[in-house]
Amino acid sequence: MKGGEGNPDPVVVLMTDFGVDDTYVGQMKGVILSICPHARIVDLTHAIAPQHIELGAFFLDRALPFLPQRSIVVCVVDPGVGTSRKPLALRAGHHTFLGPDNGLLTPVLDMNGLSGCVSITNHDIMLPRQSATFHGRDLFSPAAAHLAGGFPFGRLGEPVAPSSCVRLPAKGCRVQSDGSIAGHILFADRFGNLVTTIDTSLCANPREWRIETEGIPPLSVMETYGDKREGELLAYGGSFGTVEIAVRNGSAAERTGVREGAAARLVRVAGTTAENREAKA
Repeated sequence: MKGGEGNPDPVVVLMTDFGVDDTYVGQMKGVILSICPHARIVDLTHAIAPQHIELGAFFLDRALPFLPQRSIVVCVVDPGVGTSRKPLALRAGHHTFLGPDNGLLTPVLDMNGLSGCVSITNHDIMLPRQSATFHGRDLFSPAAAHLAGGFPFGRLGEPVAPSSCVRLPAKGCRVQSDGSIAGHILFADRFGNLVTTIDTSLCANPREWRIETEGIPPLSVMETYGDKREGELLAYGGSFGTVEIAVRNGSAAERTGVREGAAARLVRVAGTTAENREAKA
């Protein structure tokens, strides 16, 4: 098959909660390469916590700026597989996204460049025999492979109004009336770093702030791990663009026992407001 719409080297990006202990991801890749052998497959991650739609949406949102141009992105965190939830295909910017209509694609639905939204209903681009519990293999993977091979986006299925699609509630972080920024612990990464939903762009100078969460003493926000000694707790602006809590060369999750969902709050350190700085001058 020829490359999708003039693209001789189509890229298919996979993001799932399937893990790598079973053959699920391998089966998806096998389907894609059987239909479009020249597709290049990128594994964004398969380590999303099972059924954790919010985390999947977060990972997708933070990965968007780094995807190759004209990627076809298959997103599967799908606790409602086999139900009446729609299988979606979205076209936004220079990319195409496929996944369940359960809020996982919220970052794409919120993009300014959204130009296409369909429910995948064309059985010609699905596997002839389908499992009710594995649409990642039987529906999304073959649809992505056909797109990679040049199949027209508009023939995937029926148009859907983006406003009718499921979006996750906006609960990442909120600026409070007292100037603090409220969020929560979203997950612990494999290093044991506690990743919050508090966007670092909301605090222009991180060193003017401290983070507070239950079970941990207030921590000033540092630049990097090297600002603390080995084994010390610290907070810093992480690579996801949010505030994280870590132990230098250790695990903050194990040290503190803080769990996913715990409230976190970023508070400006006393004496660092513009008014106080002017008063001191």
